[in-house]
Amino acid sequence: MTGLSLGILFKITQKKVTRAYSLVDSSQVSTFLISILLIVYGSFRSLNMDCENQEKDKDGNPIATGSFNNGNTNNSIQTIDSTQALFLPIGASVSLLVMFFFFDSVQVVFTICTAVLATIAFAFLLLPMCQYLTRPCSPQNKISFGCCGRFTLAELLSFSLSVMLVLIWVLTGHWLLMDALAMGLCVAMIAFVRLPSLKVSCLLLSGLLIYDVFWVFFSAYIFNSNVMVKVATQPAENPIDVLSRKLHLGPGMGRDVPRLSLPGKLVFPSSTGSHFSMLGIGDIVMPGLLLCFVLRYDNYKKQASGEVPGPGNMSGRMQRVSYFHCTLIGYFVGLLTATVASRIHRAAQPALLYLVPFTLLPLLTMAYLKGDLRRMWSEPFHAKASTSRFLEERKEGALTMRPCCHHFMLSTDL
Repeated sequence: MTGLSLGILFKITQKKVTRAYSLVDSSQVSTFLISILLIVYGSFRSLNMDCENQEKDKDGNPIATGSFNNGNTNNSIQTIDSTQALFLPIGASVSLLVMFFFFDSVQVVFTICTAVLATIAFAFLLLPMCQYLTRPCSPQNKISFGCCGRFTLAELLSFSLSVMLVLIWVLTGHWLLMDALAMGLCVAMIAFVRLPSLKVSCLLLSGLLIYDVFWVFFSAYIFNSNVMVKVATQPAENPIDVLSRKLHLGPGMGRDVPRLSLPGKLVFPSSTGSHFSMLGIGDIVMPGLLLCFVLRYDNYKKQASGEVPGPGNMSGRMQRVSYFHCTLIGYFVGLLTATVASRIHRAAQPALLYLVPFTLLPLLTMAYLKGDLRRMWSEPFHAKASTSRFLEERKEGALTMRPCCHHFMLSTDL
């Protein structure tokens, strides 16, 4: 009887361990680590670009008016305003419907455009490594290519490696190469796109949350298919195969190349190879833009005022906790919650449904407690605001913070 009981207990324990392992297997761990590393790396690349532009402004072209840490000397940096934040989910919905209804007609063009963007983005990802490799053997002089522009040896090396990687991906369609290109896209988007304020951040992420929830949960009731999942998982025809058929190169030319799964997502196989864990790059980039914003704000606050005691009886320990670390922990918890929900329900989950609340709510709470909410809500990096005004706003008491919170609620309702 004892042996039978031990056997039953062992089987129950084994089932529980197997279930726990299935919730967090190697593919899920890879997704967690890579997504967090991409956000951290992209945010610091963005901050480094701002610091370099700031140094250039001090050395050569000082700007009397403008924005702090907005990188205005770099024309490739794009700042999202309130109107763009409101209409971006609508534009994304239109693009999703076009891909859903007309995928066969636009798949080749979309694949080529994606490959070009991925080439440039991955070259940007490789650039620091190439600069490190070429620094000992050559000066950082730029080589002229006529109307194409002037490039350093590191830029040429990174672009060549990126082109080579894209060509191998087109020929093989391997998931690991697709992941590498998707990583480059994530880092480039986080580094070159700016959220100017917490207000724009809330508008953008709230709109994308509604977009994600609708197209994952409710699109099947209207279109008889999960639009988001179908577009994300549908492979595209290989351009080499299409070209060989158009040019009538024969049945053997280009017909053995695989269909391509486009780098709009990260996929990682499980340890058993039975399934893949998938995370869209939008679930990395959009929270990543928020983390990039708070990292820039942490840097701005450090440069403007250093360590200043907060209002009321806030402790020094709370003041030392950075917004970046708080929001990054929230992103991790949100991603973990989304993973558990997808395993429990055995269906695709809108990751932003979990990521947006777990990143925005802790950030808003900490900003309110520290007395920075009013400053972060509207144009926190504007150069016209003096450091003394910044210090005065942070030293205001709880009475000042109540109208600030009221303004926040009205803006959110609108």
